[in-house]
Amino acid sequence: MSEPDAASWSPIDTTAWYEARSAVVALRDVLIAVGLAEHFPYLRADVNAFGHGYVELGRTTPEAATRLAELLATAEKNPA
Repeated sequence: MSEPDAASWSPIDTTAWYEARSAVVALRDVLIAVGLAEHFPYLRADVNAFGHGYVELGRTTPEAATRLAELLATAEKNPA
């Protein structure tokens, strides 16, 4: 009998997925607050084949990317 495949796991069983999901929720809340939620329709949490968590931002419009860059630049100039 062969040994179980070490790659057979569920993302739900990993902390990496939950960390990615928490980051997505935080980013989603900010995007909603600044009126950009509809510009990031592909935002989601993911885990790759190695079990590393990732946040998928997906595609967006040039206007939304420019607005996001402006928000990040403002945050950099005015750290909390």
